[in-house]
Amino acid sequence: MGRYLNPGNVLFETALNSQIYVDKSGLISYTNRVLRSEQRYICVSRPRRFGKSMAANMLASYYGRGVDSKSQFEHLRIGEDASFEQHLNQYHVIFLNMQEFLSATHNVEKMIMRIEKNLLKDLKRSYPDVDYMDEDDLISVLYDIHAENGIPFVFIIDEWDCIFRENKHDQQIQKLYLDFLRNLLKDKAYVVLAYMTGILPIKKYGTHSALNMFDEFSMTNPKQLAEYVGFTESEVRELCRRYEIDFEETKRWYDGYCFENAGHIYSPRSVVSAMLSRSFDNYWNQTESFEALREYIVMNYDGLKDTVIELLAGTHQKIDISAFSNDMTTFSSADDVLTLLIHLGYLGYDYSTGEVFIPNSEIASVFVTAIKNVGWQEIINAVRKSDSLLKDTWNKNAEAVAKGIEEAHFETSILKYNDENSLACVVSLAFYSARAYYTEIRELPAGQGFADIVYLPRKNHQDKPAMIVELKWDKSAEGAIEQIKKKKYVKALEDYQGNLLLVGVNYSKDSKAHQCVIEEVSEW
Repeated sequence: MGRYLNPGNVLFETALNSQIYVDKSGLISYTNRVLRSEQRYICVSRPRRFGKSMAANMLASYYGRGVDSKSQFEHLRIGEDASFEQHLNQYHVIFLNMQEFLSATHNVEKMIMRIEKNLLKDLKRSYPDVDYMDEDDLISVLYDIHAENGIPFVFIIDEWDCIFRENKHDQQIQKLYLDFLRNLLKDKAYVVLAYMTGILPIKKYGTHSALNMFDEFSMTNPKQLAEYVGFTESEVRELCRRYEIDFEETKRWYDGYCFENAGHIYSPRSVVSAMLSRSFDNYWNQTESFEALREYIVMNYDGLKDTVIELLAGTHQKIDISAFSNDMTTFSSADDVLTLLIHLGYLGYDYSTGEVFIPNSEIASVFVTAIKNVGWQEIINAVRKSDSLLKDTWNKNAEAVAKGIEEAHFETSILKYNDENSLACVVSLAFYSARAYYTEIRELPAGQGFADIVYLPRKNHQDKPAMIVELKWDKSAEGAIEQIKKKKYVKALEDYQGNLLLVGVNYSKDSKAHQCVIEEVSEW
């Protein structure tokens, strides 16, 4: 074994020995299927603490020669796969952590020289008797070793994109780095698999990429690898059962990344921290500070502030991700900034609808902290006053509720306020603190229509009344209450046992005033 050539299985053993290990070895079934094929180039991009390095260590342990890793894998999911023993410890693994090399050199040219020097040292130590055509040329040496023994190489490159994160503005060294990777990997007979991990997808220059042979599995479209982005809902349910933690509260805090091929996906680091500490908290800030988010939401692109406010109000917003250059500096629109936030994990993305959203309560709290520090005082005022507004609603103080929503409207007047949808955004933001007690549901199918906003108390807050909020634009609050009754919206809550508040809200475009009517229903 060497330091970079066949580094062994100790790091994966550390993951297996951890208090919580969630089996993601099914990933190997996919990589086994694409070995030696056109699909053997894989680039996986995820936010920090989403298990990228663990997966890289797992692949190194499984494929690498010089160790026997059967005992690590035979009881995992891959152990049941027909390809399990065929590829186990059968290849040379070259494992490169690019952040390690960059931190040691602080210079991309020196970094590449260091990589080549260290790999050549490992390779020639392991194969001293090969007749090398050019023993100082890395690619030539790889070809010679492969020709000598017929054993191809698995390349695993962790933190591949650190160059683009730490040298954001230097396109010359970025291109130099991409050319190095392309020359090392593309169309090389000695490459049986190349697996790269990072936060960003592969950098695009114009319409082309130097690494266009890679299939990308990103936060916008993880495709077949969606279940390996984070923890699946079934995995989180099992952890909650094992640690006797409330699943619904776990879901509220850490759910939200939803993919077509995997359903709901949870932030792994945050779930593990909550299980082990038995405490729901914002663990995101332990790996990413709010300053990282603040840097991007203050960018002066048309519509960006409006969209951030609407996202905080709980809406989904359609964006175009196609123009994003996959770096942290090349922005031409608000959509480019929002696309970066998807890759950083601050936003979820629905590939089928092309919409972004704030995924969960943990990330929403990071947005609120960031907004406090960018001078958006009007939004913070609306959030701060939401506690009083919620209490006034529980006390059926309709006049105070109307006044509170009106103040929230003026506080958030940046939003276009001309229909029931924009009114719903203001109401949702005005009731921001309700998320601590309720599940908020927009457009809930109910009776003979759709209730605008329904607040259902979560399991540990059953003492709070459920609320059906119906909104009207330039009509009447009384009419909103009548619609709830006439269209039998309460039928959607047949399984709910407890008090129910009907809340009708109207906005008059002439008087610029809000009206509210609140009725309590104890039986239905």
